[in-house]
Amino acid sequence: MSFIKNIEAFLLVFATKVPLGLFVVVGALLEEIIAPIPSPLVGVTAGSIAAAQGRGIAYIFLIGLLAAAAKTLGCYLFYFVADKAEDIITNRFGKFLGFSHKEIEGIGKLFNGTIRDEIILAVIRAIPIMPTTPVSVACGFIKMKVRSYLIATFIGNYIRGMMFIFVGYSGLSVFESMISGVNNMESIMNVVIVFVLVAFLGFVYYNRKKGSFFHKFLRKEESKAD
Repeated sequence: MSFIKNIEAFLLVFATKVPLGLFVVVGALLEEIIAPIPSPLVGVTAGSIAAAQGRGIAYIFLIGLLAAAAKTLGCYLFYFVADKAEDIITNRFGKFLGFSHKEIEGIGKLFNGTIRDEIILAVIRAIPIMPTTPVSVACGFIKMKVRSYLIATFIGNYIRGMMFIFVGYSGLSVFESMISGVNNMESIMNVVIVFVLVAFLGFVYYNRKKGSFFHKFLRKEESKAD
């Protein structure tokens, strides 16, 4: 954990040495790629510095956009890796695992790129205690439409980021103490999400053997892909 602490210390020093916009971009990207970094760190720090510099509200919304863009790029990296990993895993080990590449794609077709899917993902992204990496990996693994993924991810990241930025900007210590527990909650949610994903894959595997309606649906989606 000393590595993470060193990264956090670096970011806090970095924030005082470079323009705030650059700090937000670099910090938000690192925060997304290196998951153990506390989610509020960059946003709260940026908000505090903006307040100290006497920046106006318009500037706050601007750095929020920069942070959301950087975090969305980080999210897409995990999406991309998961997308390619799914191809390798299912093609090489699909028979052993009990489901095929096309069946996984069939699950992804449940999220067909409608506005409803984008709203749901945006809301999930906006929840402060929701870890972002498992969501990115899951979306990439089932191959959610890239356009919908990026739009929803950007919107959700922007809302979430603005919450933290405004906490820092307002200087309300009571809220700062409240978000100090966000990272612990994220860690718990990481475990919960991984458990749910494993349980879901187990459910798919079990019902595949049983010839369930769910498996028939996956086979139907597979035939459509052909």
